[in-house]
Amino acid sequence: MAYTSDIFRSFLPARRHRATRSMLLAFAAPTLLAAGAACSPKDNAGNAPPSSGSTLKVALLTPGPVSDQSWNAGAYNGLLQIRDSLGAQISHIETKTPAEFDENFRQYGSQGYTIVFGHGFEFQDAAKRVAPEFPKTIFITTSGTTAGPNLAGMTFGFADASYLAGILAASMTKTNRLGVIGGTALPPVVESFRAFEKGAHDANPQIKLITSYIGNWDDVSAGKEQALAQLSQGVDVIFQNADAAGLGVFQAARERKNAFVIGSNSDQNSVAPDVTLGSVVINLPLAFLTIAREVKDGTFKPGVIPLGEASHVVTLVLNPALQDRIPSQARARIDSLQTQMLAGRYTISLDSQTVKR
Repeated sequence: MAYTSDIFRSFLPARRHRATRSMLLAFAAPTLLAAGAACSPKDNAGNAPPSSGSTLKVALLTPGPVSDQSWNAGAYNGLLQIRDSLGAQISHIETKTPAEFDENFRQYGSQGYTIVFGHGFEFQDAAKRVAPEFPKTIFITTSGTTAGPNLAGMTFGFADASYLAGILAASMTKTNRLGVIGGTALPPVVESFRAFEKGAHDANPQIKLITSYIGNWDDVSAGKEQALAQLSQGVDVIFQNADAAGLGVFQAARERKNAFVIGSNSDQNSVAPDVTLGSVVINLPLAFLTIAREVKDGTFKPGVIPLGEASHVVTLVLNPALQDRIPSQARARIDSLQTQMLAGRYTISLDSQTVKR
């Protein structure tokens, strides 16, 4: 099942307002975390027991901390929006090992939760195993491409916005050396880096790309070390997709002069505004709220749900603090292509076997 862009536009503010809102969510993360923790009592497993007075119960499993100002924070902000907009009871667990995927899916299913989000490509096998055991619970995996009677996947088309990020990076480099740093080589991350490289090469065929993977999504020090290693090789713009570990990339760029970073997943322009050119943003709150609203209204149909630029869910958001430093020709090209992408008239094609996050 695919959503049309009109569905998402009904919840979407103007683009400038959307970018500002994402920045406010990043600044307000500690407050939001406190509010979420206080919304209901937890048992020893970290679950909030369902309340008999609540008709919509929504849970979230994340593979990392929701303080990462990136992939997990965006999902948690989506969970809070579901609570605030739909009056739902919510619960969140940060999973530590793959064995916990099945265990926590089953916990929420047995407690009668209406929706359980498994946030990441790595959750879909567990969701496929557990979903048949709890037919009254809807299981949704982000980056998932599997579906069933009560199982759906949301794929995020990172390719288009990552392609634009490549054009942006190519317009700012002085060395013709760009870097990409990921947490691990998940297929969605690999695809976004390929699209970034394509955009950079289309803008400047002389570009050389250096690729690094940290090996995890949480180690800020390791992220910084990888970034410093790339910078020592002449890289002067890094596109990172490493969740909490990616915060170390911003630290490294701040320590070196004339180095820039492009963020991902959430609007990270405020993380290090003096070195951040822009962010490839997934509007996870919009996506999560739309799904939950349809479930509550009884109109949701399980399937694989592709979301990208044309759905206004994935966009490149330039950092206002550095926008004037971007060459005007590059800004015009990015704006023109993004306008076409948002209208559904232009998309980047890599190959038929890519998986989108």
